[in-house]
Amino acid sequence: LQTRLQAGQGYGNTFKCVLTVYRNESLAGFFKGMSFPLASIGIYSSVVFGVFSNTQRFLGQLHHGDPAAGTSLTDMTLASIVAGVISVGIGTPVELVKTRLQMQTQPYNKANVKLNSSVPGSPVYRGPIHCLRTILQKEGIAGVYRGNVAMLLRDVPGYCAYFIPYAMFCDWITPHGSISPSPFSIWVAGGVAGAVSWAVCTPMDVVKSRLQADGVYLNQYKGTLDCMLQSYQKEGLKVFCRGLMVNTVRGFPSSAAMFLGYELSLKAMKRYQTETSP
Repeated sequence: LQTRLQAGQGYGNTFKCVLTVYRNESLAGFFKGMSFPLASIGIYSSVVFGVFSNTQRFLGQLHHGDPAAGTSLTDMTLASIVAGVISVGIGTPVELVKTRLQMQTQPYNKANVKLNSSVPGSPVYRGPIHCLRTILQKEGIAGVYRGNVAMLLRDVPGYCAYFIPYAMFCDWITPHGSISPSPFSIWVAGGVAGAVSWAVCTPMDVVKSRLQADGVYLNQYKGTLDCMLQSYQKEGLKVFCRGLMVNTVRGFPSSAAMFLGYELSLKAMKRYQTETSP
């Protein structure tokens, strides 16, 4: 839904988008492009969380001589920025394939445009591997990383608005004197962080979706700035809020589960190491 609302035409609001997708493509339409992100989400998330936590430990060692020392807001911000930059290298190809697969049956109605497909609205890619191979053959490595600047502008502030609110909110709702937050506190703090992060990310997420969807039939945008200018000239500032509700609503449960799984896994591994160490 998020990709259709941001880069598609004729979907209107969220409710209308749901009805249109279901009417035209049945339930299968809601799962298009899912396999590639599903196969890579474990690697992607482990890299992001690993880079963030290791950067924090490095800064703790650098500033306090102890990797486990509490980090300042500045250190947390720097760790978030590093995680955001690293995430783009892994996330851009995955997002590109997902977006292309979701948008390849989007009707295209512009006149007097030479299309790359002779039948607009018909499937261009047979699956994620065929999609990635086709992009590599036609556009090269640069094509695989199309939209990386927009993703960088999305993910760097996005991860700052992800990890920092989580730490602050988790600390705020944890009772004074507790050694560690409860699973419920982690779940709530993670959900709030996800909603806040996606609210911050949405404007550049719109640009990223449009740049990556662009190219199924033709290349309409020359780059990130051109995409922003064209979108603003045609639809005004409201265009950068497309998909905001979908992003924030999905951001809460997905991030809540992500942080809860991460924290519980860390606790389990630390407990195992303590029990097995001589």
